Amino acid sequence: MAVDTPARIAVLGAGPIGLETALYARYLGYDVDIYEQGQVAENVLRWGHVRLFTPWRDNVSPLGLAALSAQSESWRPPDGDALLTARQFAEEYLLPLARSDLLVDGLRTHTRVVAVGRPRQLKGDNVGREAREEDDFRVLLRDQAGNESVATADVVIDVCGTYGHHNWSGRGGIPAAGEMAASGQIEYGLPDILGRDREHYAGKNVLVVGAGYSAATSVLSLAELAAAIPGTHVVWITRPAPTAGQAVPLAIIDNDRLVERDRLARAANALAGGTSSAVEYRPGAMIEAIDRSAAHGRLLVRLSRNHDEIVASRDETVEVDRIIANVGYRGDSQIYRELQVHECYAGGGPMKLAAALAGSTSADCLDQSPHGAQSLLTTEPDFYILGSKSYGRNPRFLLSIGLAQIRDLFTIIGDRADLDLYRTV
Repeated sequence: MAVDTPARIAVLGAGPIGLETALYARYLGYDVDIYEQGQVAENVLRWGHVRLFTPWRDNVSPLGLAALSAQSESWRPPDGDALLTARQFAEEYLLPLARSDLLVDGLRTHTRVVAVGRPRQLKGDNVGREAREEDDFRVLLRDQAGNESVATADVVIDVCGTYGHHNWSGRGGIPAAGEMAASGQIEYGLPDILGRDREHYAGKNVLVVGAGYSAATSVLSLAELAAAIPGTHVVWITRPAPTAGQAVPLAIIDNDRLVERDRLARAANALAGGTSSAVEYRPGAMIEAIDRSAAHGRLLVRLSRNHDEIVASRDETVEVDRIIANVGYRGDSQIYRELQVHECYAGGGPMKLAAALAGSTSADCLDQSPHGAQSLLTTEPDFYILGSKSYGRNPRFLLSIGLAQIRDLFTIIGDRADLDLYRTV
């Protein structure tokens, strides 16, 4: 909905798209509060050792570049084709951007958004009526010490992302029996296996779960560690069973425009094919149960074949020290459960965008395009979800898509169909 400046916009999350959203709003003259439950770029820094697939030019905006140039005449961006690690991206761009004059005063780190509501309306009030938007937002915050406070906003933009809200590794997407109890030995993110987390995996038997690029990254790092540290062994399981046309875990994209993605996929497929004795690939398997009663703190993991029926004779048990479950993420909808947000029953993202995404069938995420401003409207007036969280469980989100979402969104908030600061700055 159209909102005149200087209205107050609350941006939830200080990751790449959160910072860019706040910057766009500040350029337009809005008052902006940015709430981040950790530090700036918290989740990017968690997997800072991983090299990005997309080049520098696709991950930054003209507004961000202008803001950093204005802050320091000596600042120079990396080459447009540079493939930075996530940490380099954060240190070169995101952290300086958060310290820039336009953002620093409105930034509140280590502040968790507990809930967002309407102070004079409950979830079921004024369904589909214009009166719904006449009320501002009430944002409940909690700091590191547990102290709670309330802020208000005219517009709320949820850019919290999905990292930290993992899927489960059991059959049907629910936790395997014993999975929650064993959480201390399960990593759902991308550990720095060759660096900070080396001692957790060196000389260990590790179960890796997942058929995507995150799992491939983990397996490649473990294979490299195994070459240096004898006794390191990997059991890699993927839910999809091999088919006649796809006997390897990752599909190869013909003439892949992302060279790092292509390199990773080919190297991981080679490991699955047996090029390393330290990697044992088992397709068509899922975790049935995890038992912590094994000796020496190990885990007994019962696997079952991914068929329509569980056949007991085909169940297998592996004994491992640790599990890396790269099984994807989902957005956390608890923040806005008292708002009228219609979510997709399959993907979990806002319904309009989810419906638009359903038409995208290409295996290459680069083939997708922004879906326009109308796809960003939710059923709660002046409440929006951007970034990876807007994609729900769909893993194909790109930073370039997020930047396009910001541009499209402010044509609605600013009530100008031709508004495009990325083109005019």
